[in-house]
Amino acid sequence: MTTAQLSATDWLDQGLETLAQSGFTALKAEPLAKAMGVSRGSFYWHFADVGAFHAALLKRWRDTSTEQIIANLEQVADRKDPMHVLLRAAFSGRQPAELAIRTWATVDAAARNAVLAVDKRRLSYIEDLLAAGGFTPVVAQARAQILYWAFLGYTLSDKPLPKPRQAEILDELILFASRPTGAR
Repeated sequence: MTTAQLSATDWLDQGLETLAQSGFTALKAEPLAKAMGVSRGSFYWHFADVGAFHAALLKRWRDTSTEQIIANLEQVADRKDPMHVLLRAAFSGRQPAELAIRTWATVDAAARNAVLAVDKRRLSYIEDLLAAGGFTPVVAQARAQILYWAFLGYTLSDKPLPKPRQAEILDELILFASRPTGAR
């Protein structure tokens, strides 16, 4: 890949991959350029400095890990329950960038603010889905929080469950998110 071919998105995608593999301390122009086989000049063509890159990287994470997912769910056919689709997607595989961003957020205010904003957006969306599914606002809020905690626990866990057990637990989460007849 030559410098002329690299876009800001290429750098950001490499940044997310590097973040997931090597942590936030590796998010510097030189190691990223080396990993991409180009000079640092390409990096600085797209980003004023490393701080600007970090800000763009956090935005890219939010866009890909939250906004694109929500936009895709909004396109779900009426015959499918978007909450079920969301839960199956959220619990379908490891998300190393999620863990890496949250680790970065423990020492960096901008990353922490990005995580807080993403958490708020995701919780609000889950709550809206539950309310649209017939739960009262109080119950929708409580269940959204519980489901989100389950997602975070799954994401941050370093000991994945065997696939059959994971499928059983996912089925229980889907039941938890489904409004039974007569529920509040």
